[in-house]
Amino acid sequence: MKKIQLTNLLADTFSSSKIINLLIFILFAILMTAVLSARYYLFQSIINEDGTSKKDIVASKTIRVVDTFKTEQNKKEIAQKVEPILTPAEDTYIKNNYATLVKAIEQVRAKNSSYAQKKEEMSLLFDFEGNYYKDYILNYLINAGDERLHSTFKKAQKTLTNVLNQGVTEKDFEKNNLTSMILRHTHFETSKGEIRIISALLEQVIVPNMVFDETATELAKKNAINSVAPTVVKFEKGDKILFAGEPVTRVKKDALQKMGYNVLELNFQAIAGIFALVLFGMVTLMYYLLFYEKQFVTRNYFSVMGLLSILIAALAAVLPSGASFYFLPFPALAVLISIFTNPRVSVCMTTILITLVALVEQMPIQPSAVFIIVCIIAAISTSKVRYSRRFDLVKIGGEIGFSMLFAILVVYFIENSITPIGSSLIWKNALIGTCNGLLSGIIVLGIIPLFESMFKIVTPYGLAELADNNQTLLKRLQFEAPGTFAHSLMVANLCETAAEAIGADPVLARVGALYHDIGKLKRPLFFVENQTYFGIENPHTKLNPRLSKMVITAHPKDGIDLAKEYGLPPIVQNFIVQHHGDSVASYFYNQAKMEEGAEKVTEEQFRYTGPRPNMKETAILMIADSVESASRTLKEHSQEELDNMINKIIQTKLNDGQLSDSPLTLKDLKTIAAAMSKNLRAAHHQRIKYHENIIQELEEKAMKKKFVAPDRINTEEEEKIEKKIQKRLQKIENETENNTENNENKPDEKDS
Repeated sequence: MKKIQLTNLLADTFSSSKIINLLIFILFAILMTAVLSARYYLFQSIINEDGTSKKDIVASKTIRVVDTFKTEQNKKEIAQKVEPILTPAEDTYIKNNYATLVKAIEQVRAKNSSYAQKKEEMSLLFDFEGNYYKDYILNYLINAGDERLHSTFKKAQKTLTNVLNQGVTEKDFEKNNLTSMILRHTHFETSKGEIRIISALLEQVIVPNMVFDETATELAKKNAINSVAPTVVKFEKGDKILFAGEPVTRVKKDALQKMGYNVLELNFQAIAGIFALVLFGMVTLMYYLLFYEKQFVTRNYFSVMGLLSILIAALAAVLPSGASFYFLPFPALAVLISIFTNPRVSVCMTTILITLVALVEQMPIQPSAVFIIVCIIAAISTSKVRYSRRFDLVKIGGEIGFSMLFAILVVYFIENSITPIGSSLIWKNALIGTCNGLLSGIIVLGIIPLFESMFKIVTPYGLAELADNNQTLLKRLQFEAPGTFAHSLMVANLCETAAEAIGADPVLARVGALYHDIGKLKRPLFFVENQTYFGIENPHTKLNPRLSKMVITAHPKDGIDLAKEYGLPPIVQNFIVQHHGDSVASYFYNQAKMEEGAEKVTEEQFRYTGPRPNMKETAILMIADSVESASRTLKEHSQEELDNMINKIIQTKLNDGQLSDSPLTLKDLKTIAAAMSKNLRAAHHQRIKYHENIIQELEEKAMKKKFVAPDRINTEEEEKIEKKIQKRLQKIENETENNTENNENKPDEKDS
């Protein structure tokens, strides 16, 4: 029994949607990795496993490539030839040693001892190994006069200073050329005997005073390396770059790359790195969507973003080696994602994708930076598009093209100040980038309908098409249920106004309102708004309340069936099924209580099947639907009457919990009520009453004044009065004719 339960538990776990989503997530990462890595496998078509060429390859044009191996070898040889740079160190201790030696010699000379004893003590101060002039030096230091000896000491000190200023290195000791250095720096008038004495003195105290300067030496090596010219290998047109079976060296690979071959190679470690990078990018995007754009966390939206990512990666993978990266249509991707989701998601996704492609396909930083900046501009521009006019997308292409041109030139100007670049390359890439931007709008226009059909996602362009009254369903509603159609038009106006007032999607709200009652097409004569038009008796008078309730509350379900039949997108279907929520069909509920008794009837028996509105737009529709219907029952449409009616309806919906699943706030509801009241006041405006017999009344009054008495004779004063009356009558008649003519030509505001 436990085994069966465990098996069932495992089956439920592995069949759950979370596991399926995880598997899809990993499969997409693998597919994306394979697509991005594809160009690294193309080189294998001409290379054997042992690294030799499969066939002869002939140069189709003159090619010059740098032999990096030989160039590096030359640089190393030049660097090795640079001598270490030495700098003088502190040499005070050498001079102090010399002074100590001189003082010691003087002390030995001053002793009252025999010559032999002085000679022995003096010899201890020197290292005479290999010196053939030992006796001469000792005899000179012991017996020479003080004046002569002091002169020799001064000459030795001066020579010491000269030697130390030149610098003494370790090599001077290794080569045993210290004596020659002393000789070179001794004054030319010095006798040979003194020179021997000076050499003996200085050889005892001089040590190397030059130390190795690592910084200066490295700088010298770098200067030497930079002076080495690259070793260039030239292949003339018709020369064989590779023979069959020849090993493919670095130089040959570079030549093949200039011929258009892809010479990149990839090992398992690099593939694992690309896979990890793709996963990191996907997780980053997923976190952003989960925290800030939850409405787009669906398979349909992921499918759109995934397919577009794979297409861009595939284009980057098959882009010929050496071709400009400005061919990649990243701006078109930014516009598409902005239309299918919103500009924020577009900026996030395109930035991640550009980073992935740049790192894997070795795209330089210049086009990467340009694409990121331009994609941000494209997303912002798309947010300002009027979706009723498709030509606006072409205008966006113009803006993107100009942005690409400006960004590319600025980047190249900066780069050119550091490293000179050919002007032909600059203008070539600028032209490619500009054309890429200009074509973005046209590419998007062609792809939108295809993706809408494939993934059942409605864009603002699709909504604008659905709002056309020539759509099949709306045409049917207009002719088969004209009352419902008129009601839907009025509700659509209310929804659009209210949605715009609170920052919801006005186009979506309008389209949803136009289609919300299409379920009434199945039984149009059972709805009161159509009965007056067709001049029939209300069929509900012959039905009991429960049966009438079933007929009325079935129209959301009937509407869903029609919506699926005619291919309405799921988001529009939400308006059809949610616009009544699970509210009570109050008319038939009250009728049933009167006929059957209140104790035998419950509200649950007369409720719609729901669900309740879960979007701002569907919640607005629920309110607008009730408000429009109730407004037709009002005798007066003053502001006070309309405000009271709308507030009462909203309060009823709140008390019944119909708005509990929607994201509307109390502030939103207040704004919605004000917008709908204003709209209804405009729709139910009053007109001025015109008196058709006003001219006749004025003529009668004039005749009464003219014929006061039958025997009275007209005087001059009476003639003046008569002329004034006639003039006044003529003026009124002209004004009346003009008003009548204007009213005939002026369309009815209600109809418009």
